[in-house]
Amino acid sequence: MSRKLKKSKDIVIDHEAQTVDSPFKIYIERFRKNKLAMVGLYITAILVTMVLIVAVYVKVTNYDLGNLQHEIKNLPPSLKYPFGTDSSGRNYVIRVFYGGVISLQVGVIATFFATTLGVFFGGIAGYYGGKVDNLVMRFAEMVSSLPLLPLAITVQATFSHLAREQRFLIMIVFIGATGWTGLARMVRGQILSLREQEFMVAARAMGIRPSEQIIRHLVPNVIAHVILSAVSSFAGAILIEATLSYLGLSVQEPTPTWGRLLNLAKTSTIMKDNWWLWVFPGILLVTLIIGVNLIGEGLRDAVDPKSNIKFNRAKKDSKFSIFNRKTKEVVA
Repeated sequence: MSRKLKKSKDIVIDHEAQTVDSPFKIYIERFRKNKLAMVGLYITAILVTMVLIVAVYVKVTNYDLGNLQHEIKNLPPSLKYPFGTDSSGRNYVIRVFYGGVISLQVGVIATFFATTLGVFFGGIAGYYGGKVDNLVMRFAEMVSSLPLLPLAITVQATFSHLAREQRFLIMIVFIGATGWTGLARMVRGQILSLREQEFMVAARAMGIRPSEQIIRHLVPNVIAHVILSAVSSFAGAILIEATLSYLGLSVQEPTPTWGRLLNLAKTSTIMKDNWWLWVFPGILLVTLIIGVNLIGEGLRDAVDPKSNIKFNRAKKDSKFSIFNRKTKEVVA
């Protein structure tokens, strides 16, 4: 009798020791095992931290971004001026890092706006299907067929007479309103496959409202794909803002942006003699885009069930299984 109790106790202990990781935890573990993705994360985190530190410094010290000092203009990089000075004698290291503030603001706010629209339209199209699905998807195709850059130039040029804050808001709304279509298709496809599963059938049988079914049951199951799309949209929004700034259609002086700083290299003389005016903002812009894209690729590999990333735990389990199989063969 005591032996049976002991065996049953052992079985209970073994059963309790077995744990199943959540999908979100598995995604995080896959992402952490991706070295390139972690490099992109570190690069992006360091660069964003530097931009935020300079932004806080400018805000706290009331630093005048438009202060002109012609006696020290066009100085090359040195210990006193690590990034040199521009044609107006302004400290370029402050202007270069502060130039990322506008890009990050546009990227974050426009991405949030585009993600919200994508989840909303994709959720409605996937849940209701039929005529609603056709209507939403045809509308998404119309939006995605618009020539983005020429239309952005036209919109910004039309409202060039407005104040800085108003133009900034128009640019964010435009980028967000034209960047949701890809996410909407992705969310629609995922929800179409989820809405007929047992937990959704049970939710409909319990009389839960469609809005609650979408928000509480369907959207959480596609959140990983939503994050992946948001990261890609973030990089795209930064590039669009930099392009508009380069063309002079974003915020105006004295507020710096990376695109506007790159616009200083208009002639071959400046590119050769005053190389620091375009090299440093170009390096920061390219570095940020590469870092964000590496994060996006890492998230894509983490979410993809066919990913070839190997885990240390899986390797250990395979080694133990091989050892046990060989041991059994020897014993036999």
